Amino acid sequence: MNSWIAQAIQKIEADFNRSSDTHLIPLALPGVPDIHLYLKDESTHPTGSLKHRLARSLFLYGLCNGWIHQQTTIIEASSGSTAVSEAYFARLLGLPFIAVMPNSTSAEKIRAIEFYGGRCHLVADPATIYDVSRQLAAELGGHYMDQFTYAERATDWRGNNNIADTIFRQMALEPHPVPRWIVCGAGTGGTSATFGRYVRYQRLATQVCVVDPENSVFYDSYHSGHTDHHCTGGSGVEGIGRPRVEPSFIASVVDHMIRVPNVASYAAVHFLEEVLGRKCGGSTGTNFYGACLLASDMQRKGESGSIVTLLCDDGNRYLNSYFDPAWLAANGQDIAPWLESYRRFFHHGQWQVPA
Repeated sequence: MNSWIAQAIQKIEADFNRSSDTHLIPLALPGVPDIHLYLKDESTHPTGSLKHRLARSLFLYGLCNGWIHQQTTIIEASSGSTAVSEAYFARLLGLPFIAVMPNSTSAEKIRAIEFYGGRCHLVADPATIYDVSRQLAAELGGHYMDQFTYAERATDWRGNNNIADTIFRQMALEPHPVPRWIVCGAGTGGTSATFGRYVRYQRLATQVCVVDPENSVFYDSYHSGHTDHHCTGGSGVEGIGRPRVEPSFIASVVDHMIRVPNVASYAAVHFLEEVLGRKCGGSTGTNFYGACLLASDMQRKGESGSIVTLLCDDGNRYLNSYFDPAWLAANGQDIAPWLESYRRFFHHGQWQVPA
């Protein structure tokens, strides 16, 4: 093996060795005491999000496939968090990094990429990030990481300390150690593929629910069975939802899908700040909506059990959007009725979507 590649792999493995697992936070729901909710806090990774796991896997995959070499420029198409994490690993290996992102990406994420030495190439149309990334890779003789294709391939879904494996080990001593549901969003689809494959491989009764924001094609594709759906523009929730069905989205391992109004996601992060004492990103709000819906359904059926979802990243990355009253007003998002819905469900177990 090339000595530089061997050293690069060792650096990534050493970085992993220095990291502890992320916490699994219980969130008691007084209104539905028989349902136990847990949030896997992925914001505590060195780069602050769930995508740290994916970036590590993609770099190892690229190195072991012989695609990444010394001085290779790394290019990625991203809505933000994956690019932040890949910029971190590129700096670790001394490689140039370029993120191709929609120009609507939060300023906080752009600053984080630049902090790690990456460069941001912003485009007006989110649908063009793939072609622009390929073009840049060809022009620079670089490597296009293509998270949307390789996310489900680069992760060892059988175990090896992946996110599913760590969740089930952390749940072992809980009252309901095998969750009734795991809830996650889909950006690449890699996380839902990992969960879906893992629970089947381990022969577990857990079902996987994917929540999809507005203006994203995953929900429609799942229910139609077709993968040729397209839409224009971004989803309104950074990190999840896509204008096309990504190759890493494996619908056959998903048990249920829920479409989530963006206003419900935005209100959820404000509500979570009330009950957790901290800010969470928009995709966490989308997850929480799905968890509430599933908990309400379990309560109606007289079921008890646990639900696990993800706290994907820190809400301080979105101070100028989801947490900015002026931004919400300018985008016509009235979160007040939804906040009341969450409070009513949390305290009294009564779930009702605002009119």
